Amino acid sequence: MRKLRVVIAKPGLDGHDRGAKVIARALRDAGMEVIYTGLRQTPEQVVAAALQEDADVIGLSILSGAHNHIAPRLMQLLKEKGLDDVLVVIGGIIPDMDVPKLEAIGVKGIFLPGTPMQTIVDFINAHARQRL
Repeated sequence: MRKLRVVIAKPGLDGHDRGAKVIARALRDAGMEVIYTGLRQTPEQVVAAALQEDADVIGLSILSGAHNHIAPRLMQLLKEKGLDDVLVVIGGIIPDMDVPKLEAIGVKGIFLPGTPMQTIVDFINAHARQRL
């Protein structure tokens, strides 16, 4: 079986990507293939990267509070491109009241600061599409 392919993206105007890089390294160390797209990505750029890289998982790192704008657009684009089987997870500053809205549009995992890396690795391994 091939390694899970994970696109880690830092969408929006937030310029702080240390957390995204820590997650990328942890996932790589757990045996996943990780593609980090860099700072200030649009939902369109993230979906294009996921399509080009044949991603199984998209991980968004959002600290700016723009998740209610970025996530719905990303999920819409994934559906339009036939990528609605790609697991989408978000890490960052997400207020509790926003979690149900994100889950309702298809975001499967929401991880707040302080979540143990192994919890995130285990979640991705359990929920990502498995392909030979």
